[in-house]
Amino acid sequence: MTQALPKTKLVTFEEFIAWYPENSERCYELHDGVIVEMALPKGKHERVVGFLASQTTSEFLRLKLPYFIPKTVIIKPPLHESGYSPDVLVLNNDNLVNEPVCEDESFIQSSASIALVIEVVSQCVARVPRVEATDVSAALASLRASPVRVSSNWRDDYLKKYADYEEMEIAEYWIVGYAALGGREFIGDPKQPTILVCSLDQDEYRVTKFRGNDFIVSRMFPELNLTAQQIFDATISPG
Repeated sequence: MTQALPKTKLVTFEEFIAWYPENSERCYELHDGVIVEMALPKGKHERVVGFLASQTTSEFLRLKLPYFIPKTVIIKPPLHESGYSPDVLVLNNDNLVNEPVCEDESFIQSSASIALVIEVVSQCVARVPRVEATDVSAALASLRASPVRVSSNWRDDYLKKYADYEEMEIAEYWIVGYAALGGREFIGDPKQPTILVCSLDQDEYRVTKFRGNDFIVSRMFPELNLTAQQIFDATISPG
C-alpha cells in the first residue's frame, strides 16, 4: 500500500503580496503558486546588474524618455499565480496612471508600463512550505523553517519567464548569461557567455544572440553603444 504524501498548498498572488515581509533583506518571487527565496546577490552578479542599470539609465536620460528604474517592483503575469522581481526593470512613468494598484502595491500588470526587463542568470534558492494543502497560513508561516532546495535558475530565465513575458507582450527582454549558465540551445556548444535580446514581433519574441565584441541591438534603445564583452567585463573587480 502506498501512502500519499501531504500536498503543499499553492499560494495565490494576493496571498503572496499580503505575506511579503516589509523592508526584507531577502527577495522573493512567486512561481506558479510556490514562493521562491532568491539567493543573496554575489559580487559578479551585482556588478553586471549595476553596470546594466547605469547604461540603460544614461541612455533614457540622454533621450529624455519618461523612464525610471524602481528599487523593488514585482511583475504580475495576468494569467498565472506568479510574480517576478527582475534584476533590471525599466518602467514607463507615463503609463503608471493606468495601473490600478501601482500607488498602493509594488507590482505591475500592464506590459505598456514596461519598457525593458533584464534578467542576469545566476543561482537561486527555493524554500517550499511543506504543510497540508488546506492550511495556507501555516504554509506561509513555515516558509523560513522549511528545507532549502538549491538549483540553477537558468530554466526560469530562459523558459518560464521568457514564456510569461512573451505572453504579457513585454516589448523587450534581455537574458544575460555572463557565467555561461544555461542550455546549449541558448548559449552554444561548447557553452560560452551569451546575451539573448528578445524583441516582441507582433505577439512573439524574435531572439538575437550576442557574444564577444558584438554590439547589442535593442529596439528600445537603438542608439545604445554597448558590446556584449563590455557587459561581461563588468564582472572584473577594479584594482
